[in-house]
Amino acid sequence: MGAALIAATVTAAGAPIAAGQPLQTAGELKAKLERRLEGIAAGLDGVIGYAILDLTSGDRIGRLDRAVFPTASTIKLAIVYELFRQVDEGRVRLDQVLPLDRKSAVGGSGVLFYLGTPSLSVRDYATLMVIVSDNTATNVLIDLLGIDRIAARMSALGLTETKLRRHMMDLPAARRGEENVSTPAEIVRLLEIISKGEGLSASGRDEAVALLKKPKISRLRAGLPPAIDAADKPGELEGVRVDAGLVFAKNRPYIVCAMTTYLKSDADGERANEEVSRAVYEYFSRLGDGLQYGRQIGR
Repeated sequence: MGAALIAATVTAAGAPIAAGQPLQTAGELKAKLERRLEGIAAGLDGVIGYAILDLTSGDRIGRLDRAVFPTASTIKLAIVYELFRQVDEGRVRLDQVLPLDRKSAVGGSGVLFYLGTPSLSVRDYATLMVIVSDNTATNVLIDLLGIDRIAARMSALGLTETKLRRHMMDLPAARRGEENVSTPAEIVRLLEIISKGEGLSASGRDEAVALLKKPKISRLRAGLPPAIDAADKPGELEGVRVDAGLVFAKNRPYIVCAMTTYLKSDADGERANEEVSRAVYEYFSRLGDGLQYGRQIGR
């Protein structure tokens, strides 16, 4: 789906909804979503922040959306963006083959830690980073792209709270306070930048989105019907669960990020993120399926 199609505003019948004319009834539907989301937050033994962007209208919903949270593996979105920027700049080639340096090998999620010294393309390292959140593959890409370059790029994009400050599984750095962090609003903005291809070539944009659409297990996807595509990246640490992605709801694509921390139970955080995803999808699917005043022909 190209940027122009993402930005299109259409109804199920194909007729455009008049811009700048919010309806009182649609406003009530949004208010009910906001109350539902607040109920999820109130029921969580921990802290949750979220940000939601309607790519059709530009409308936003947020709670603690500018508060700084640990990102866990969701910080890998910054690496995805930087990878395709450097590909466009000619610094990196996706078919470039790199032997695995065991100094980059770390445990946690992924499979490369358990292998010997395979030689993989940059594309394959990125694929492992996204599908199975491979921490070793991530560290290879951080070293290839440059942690300082990634940080500078985020700053140049205005994402001043989105900070990749350490390699994956670097516990001493984490204990020093060098955590990888962002805010729900900035993660949503980063996904918007990727989805619209800001700073990327058309092919770079399409490849970045295709990479993030690859199959993976996430709480965001668990809250969606199986037929709905998403370009997402989850993350998890002790007491932290993060889910963020671009969701291709029919006629009404949107971006959502839910970040939890101080969790008493990691399972509760996972359940909350899934509930947020489900609630947000049900709202946007109703907007996308309905005509301007909410009629859903053929339902």
